[in-house]
Amino acid sequence: MRNRALGAAALATLTLAATACGGGSTAPSAAPTGSATAAPADKGGGRLVIWADPNRVKALKPFADQFGTENGVSVEVKEISKDNQQTFLTASQQGSGPDVMVGAHDWIGNLVQNGAIDPVNLTEEQKAAFSGIALKAVTFDGQVYAAPYAVENIALIRNTKLAPDAPATLEDMVAKGKELKEAGKVKEILCLPVAQKGDAFHVYPIFAAGGGSLFGTTPSGDPDPKKVLLGSAESVKAFGRLKELGEKGDGALKTSITNENYVATFAGGRCAFLISGPWAMGDVKKGGISYDITPVPSFEGGKPATPFVGVQSFFVAAKGKNKTLAQEFVANYVTNKDVAKALYDADPRPPALTAALQEVQAADADAGKFMDAGKDGFPMPAIPEMQAVWEPFGIAEAAVVKGGDPAEAAEAAQKTIDGSLKN
Repeated sequence: MRNRALGAAALATLTLAATACGGGSTAPSAAPTGSATAAPADKGGGRLVIWADPNRVKALKPFADQFGTENGVSVEVKEISKDNQQTFLTASQQGSGPDVMVGAHDWIGNLVQNGAIDPVNLTEEQKAAFSGIALKAVTFDGQVYAAPYAVENIALIRNTKLAPDAPATLEDMVAKGKELKEAGKVKEILCLPVAQKGDAFHVYPIFAAGGGSLFGTTPSGDPDPKKVLLGSAESVKAFGRLKELGEKGDGALKTSITNENYVATFAGGRCAFLISGPWAMGDVKKGGISYDITPVPSFEGGKPATPFVGVQSFFVAAKGKNKTLAQEFVANYVTNKDVAKALYDADPRPPALTAALQEVQAADADAGKFMDAGKDGFPMPAIPEMQAVWEPFGIAEAAVVKGGDPAEAAEAAQKTIDGSLKN
């Protein structure tokens, strides 16, 4: 790979700076606050500006300094804490944005549509060094638009004291959860957030297992926004399966379980099964429970329970003031194994770089288990039209979980999405 190794001093600093912290997978942000790092000299007269969310700023600063020193330029890393994507787009259009942006791969379609990012110049050797699903996620319309660095997906996290064996099917999981609840050993059958407006991200594996789909596909295999399938007969059946699991059925899916309480309920031993991602593991470990991580099971005879896969990535800003430096940094620095490992230490999500993942797995088996759970997952659609899907899908989910009619909920979601997309 055409990337440089970090210097020993930078790696030492990097290790000290990489402190574990939590955070959401797509963490959008607000106006940058002025936390910055600059190389001691500006020998080449250049300046590289990087925007990142709080989870990554500390890990980025040391090797941003090293990059600046080696290239004779100054480097700033600025922290943004909310509405990242929109803030980046607005700044880009105004000519006041960064040279490098850190964000989720599913921004790509919107950013490309708005002329905000350039393709990243990776060699074939560099591309081959990433996991296949990570590279697929950052490829849009046949071009690679980001350097991926972390892969995240949900899996089934199980309290092994309460449920020693991994359930073979969703039916087995629900039956075990019911058994434990009836025995007074747990309060909930399953910890999966639904809340009042639904949560499409977390429920998607179960929806897919029931045969549901979001979009048809184009001839190239990409999601086709002109073919929304939430109202299809197969998706209606999938919503029906969610209803069966809901409040007037098995009671496994409940609107009272939210993003605010679902991990805590599991970590407190009040639930044997949690469907969540790597971001939950800090609280799970603090809870002191014994656990294992396995793929979300499917219904008996159902389709695969494919989770959404998200990929955290580095983008080259199309309207940045120093695009040559930005390409060098993104293509040849953040594709470095040591950088990938440092970012993992700062926010433990499995590295997209295979060599880094292998080293991480040696010390943390959870990373490999999450990757195994997502290896056949569905990269979150990067098409901009996906933004029109989240809320209607969630509303339909919440409706059927409360006992509503699946056909009516699916039809309403389809109508809303088609209206937004003018299909």
